[in-house]
Amino acid sequence: METHTRIGSREDAEGDEAMTFDERARIDAGRVSVGGGGGGRGGKFALGGGAGGLVVLVLALLLGGDPGSLLGTFGGATGPSGPATGGTLENCETGADANRDIDCRVAFTAASLDAVWGGELEQQTGVAYVRPGVVLFSGAVSTACGNATSDVGPFYCPADSTAYFDTSFFQLLTDRFGANAGPLAQEYVVAHEFGHHIQNQLGDIGRAQIDPRGAESGAVRTELQADCYAGVWAHYADSVPGPDGGPPFLQPLTQSDIDDALSAASAVGDDRIQRSAGARVNPESWTHGSSEQRQTWFLAGYESGRVDACDTYAARDLENP
Repeated sequence: METHTRIGSREDAEGDEAMTFDERARIDAGRVSVGGGGGGRGGKFALGGGAGGLVVLVLALLLGGDPGSLLGTFGGATGPSGPATGGTLENCETGADANRDIDCRVAFTAASLDAVWGGELEQQTGVAYVRPGVVLFSGAVSTACGNATSDVGPFYCPADSTAYFDTSFFQLLTDRFGANAGPLAQEYVVAHEFGHHIQNQLGDIGRAQIDPRGAESGAVRTELQADCYAGVWAHYADSVPGPDGGPPFLQPLTQSDIDDALSAASAVGDDRIQRSAGARVNPESWTHGSSEQRQTWFLAGYESGRVDACDTYAARDLENP
């Protein structure tokens, strides 16, 4: 499959494989909260996108576990909660900070997503972009969807329009599921969760619950669309100016960068997760789509830069957008 024509070579990145953000770029670190989220024990569902909820649910269902015990109160039961209030992110001001610190990288990725969707969503759909909340937590957190532990991984809660990240998940993504360790693999996960926020704004996110499982289900189509929206972000991320006309947050993306994002998408495909659990591949239990589908839809967004290229709900063939 073709990749986007703006991809440069690794030499274009001056040989620094760990560098993604322009070191001159700056953000307001107060954009991200640390240590806790909004309270409440509502019955709203939460979506684990990059891999977290997928990993927990697939392994629990296949191995006979109780996914509810890991998902805390997503659904209304009582579970552990994090601090009621959170602090702000420290030592995170420049792109250089983001290139060396994973928490700061999430914050800079969020700022880049704000810059891209702040222009593209209204221009392409007529819907004004509203920034989601972003919370970094460790161990457990309280949200408007209920309480959750780090076992859930990254997730988005529609009830408080907030994406939640325990950044220790990124090491799991590499160590257990074989994803590349490059920065764009991590940034893809953040962009995927923001993709769920775009679905929330456009009124589509509830389709995941109406048809929650199966190879052609609404759940799978919802997750693949979030992958596609992550690709839309990547299409613009290295060209959209930062605040006040500053440099784009990201350096020009290379083929290696895109390969890292595709590696992360592949690592969290339902078929690959099932194989890693020692089970047979069973499409009837899928909730997120196959490895190939996740890569395909990320590329559909990346190559087009178009929201309307991400209509997974209308797609007759999820293998070929």
